[in-house]
Amino acid sequence: MPINTCSHFPDGPRLAPRLDELTGILFQDGDAWPDLHAAWRKAISTDVFRHRTDLHVEERWQQSYDRLRALNEEVLCVRDLVRDPRALAALHEWTSVVDGATATVAGIHYNLFLGSLLDDDVSPARDLSEFTALAVTGTFLCTEHAHGNDAAALETIARYDRERDGFVLHTPHEGAQKYMPNTSPAGGPKTAVVAARLLVDDRDEGVFLFLTPLRDRRETLPGITVTMLPDRIGSPVDHCVTSFDHVRLPRTALIQGKHGRLTADGTFTSAMGSPRKRFMHAIRRVTVGKLCMSASTLGGSRAALAIAVRYAYLRHISGPVAGERVPLAAHRSHHARLLACTATAYAMTFLHRAVTERWSTHSPKDRAETERLVAMAKGWITWQARDITIESRERCGARALFPVNGLAEFTANADGAITAEGDNLAVWCKAGAEMIFNHEAAPEPEKGASDQESLSDPTFLRCALAAAERHWHLAARRDVRSGGGDALGRWNHASAAALALVETYTVGQAADAFAAVCAQVTDRGTRAALDDLRTLFLLDRLTPLSGLLLAERIFTVEQVRSLPDTLRDLTARLAPHLATLTEAFDVPEEHLASLPMLMSRTSSQRDS
Repeated sequence: MPINTCSHFPDGPRLAPRLDELTGILFQDGDAWPDLHAAWRKAISTDVFRHRTDLHVEERWQQSYDRLRALNEEVLCVRDLVRDPRALAALHEWTSVVDGATATVAGIHYNLFLGSLLDDDVSPARDLSEFTALAVTGTFLCTEHAHGNDAAALETIARYDRERDGFVLHTPHEGAQKYMPNTSPAGGPKTAVVAARLLVDDRDEGVFLFLTPLRDRRETLPGITVTMLPDRIGSPVDHCVTSFDHVRLPRTALIQGKHGRLTADGTFTSAMGSPRKRFMHAIRRVTVGKLCMSASTLGGSRAALAIAVRYAYLRHISGPVAGERVPLAAHRSHHARLLACTATAYAMTFLHRAVTERWSTHSPKDRAETERLVAMAKGWITWQARDITIESRERCGARALFPVNGLAEFTANADGAITAEGDNLAVWCKAGAEMIFNHEAAPEPEKGASDQESLSDPTFLRCALAAAERHWHLAARRDVRSGGGDALGRWNHASAAALALVETYTVGQAADAFAAVCAQVTDRGTRAALDDLRTLFLLDRLTPLSGLLLAERIFTVEQVRSLPDTLRDLTARLAPHLATLTEAFDVPEEHLASLPMLMSRTSSQRDS
């Protein structure tokens, strides 16, 4: 829906960005990407994905599986989808716009379940037709009551029975119950990939995955207990606690690979000596899962902004002159916050594109570094998404508290992604510990502070960010060495600096991805708007670091003093383009038109 913004900003845009070019920039990264995004966008524009709030929780569980099957009908080749991280990420990016629960069950079925099965290049070929056709839904059981981020220590066991040439899957105590997979009757028959400790001749060979049928069309299978968990916040998923009582599985249930296999005579062999390495290889699909979680919150945060900005132009309030009505968007206090979020959303999008491409094309020798980058990006993107969805909800006032208006669940969905596929703080701690000595520090700044440098120059701002990154890197190295005591004591001493290092490094990667996109833009108006947006993104990140940058002689006193004025002027230049910048997110009109608070200008002006 076109929105006239120029009347609210008297100066008007001097060089307006082109909407089609902005949308093309956001949704292209490689030859196949525009088609991928167009296909998923078209799928969520259909009636089955229309926003509904008249359903009970159990009906919404079923709705997510119905929508999953509708998506599956659009897939030409499920195996190709599962093997393409870019396609999986795009699927999550668009389904989360309308239903976070559908994105969740899709990621579990396609990536964690089918992906784990298809990655097994050692076992005899399995018939996966019932899973690719979604006659049976796949799920993934890894974390336990007593083991979340330390899932490598999980306690579910799968004992090899030589006499019967199979396995006995068992939950030894309450702490080993699987928590919190989607294993209820909702969605019909289900089969799981279950992470369990493989015991061969009473020797613990580490954690492996086992293909385990859970329920048929009538009931949960013998030996399996499924207990529903209470409702959680956000888009509802049928989360359960699941346990096994000496469930027998065939030899073919073991998902094998270079991390381990059973020979014909029942001898266990592995190319990896460390049980932890075997576990990490067994659940390696979690890395793609991090990309999917990031993409899910990316789509949700852009949708939240699209809703909030449209509402800001539809909702009119009393103006400074008696009888005058002005849109919320006319107020700097309102549009400045949305612009800052929009700049972050663009940076998040470009970072995700760059990281997904790097993961899709990485070489074996770069795997560890690329996995770390994926983890850092997941943490940063999902945390930013939560901030954006909170701001978007607040800018729409009381009406946005009601789920019928399409904003209320985004923040809780971001919370879920923050915890899923590795809790953000835990994966950032791991990344920080690795980077202290296994990553090259940013180069030392070439020269000291100078008022000749402009705070409107994104190149200068990027150098300032690199200086902050270097500071925290060297501080973390110093703190580790001076911490004393045991390993935990040394890490505790250095953890604050290490986490600051991870954050500044990741923001730098987002800024670099933003710059790479800007360099490809030829339209003058679009390039000018994107350069301003990139500068706004960097200034927002550097302002809290201004004291450090002053101490490090990167910023001068005058530059620190002028930060508010620079931000004010930049916001004024970008304000006329806010509607265009968020309309470029291409949220389907079918979805936006179904939200009551966006249905008409008249009702928006009249209702409180």
